[in-house]
Amino acid sequence: MSSDGAPAREADLYWLRAAIDLSRSCPPAHTAFSVGALLVDAEGNVLSDGYSRQDDPSDHAEEAALRQIDATDPRLSSATIYSSLEPCGQRASRPRTCTELILDTPVPRVVFAWREPAVFVTGTGAQRLRAAGRTVVECPELAPLVRDVNAHVL
Repeated sequence: MSSDGAPAREADLYWLRAAIDLSRSCPPAHTAFSVGALLVDAEGNVLSDGYSRQDDPSDHAEEAALRQIDATDPRLSSATIYSSLEPCGQRASRPRTCTELILDTPVPRVVFAWREPAVFVTGTGAQRLRAAGRTVVECPELAPLVRDVNAHVL
């Protein structure tokens, strides 16, 4: 990788676009964001993916992706979770937030495109993940794509 981080940035944008594409699979809901998430190992292999309302009306994307892989899988210690929206730090639909679910794993890095707007709850996921020592990368140049997918709640 070059010293300016360009290859990592290109990979982040690639996987975030894939997460955004996945978010288009969400069943429509006027009371929830449509989000896609991918868990990608250090070699660029997709370990799992998920999207909002995938198996249950209360499913969040990160939750659906994390549910598909054993939390003790050694590949998680160098993996990245890509989410089209900042992982939730507050949640009304279930007792555990996506931030807490991520912190239950050794996943060291989280990349997202759009900070959670205060439509339903205040977005605190990135702050909580950083406070817990996780690397958090925001790619706001892709946020307009996520907003487009979520025009139904804005």
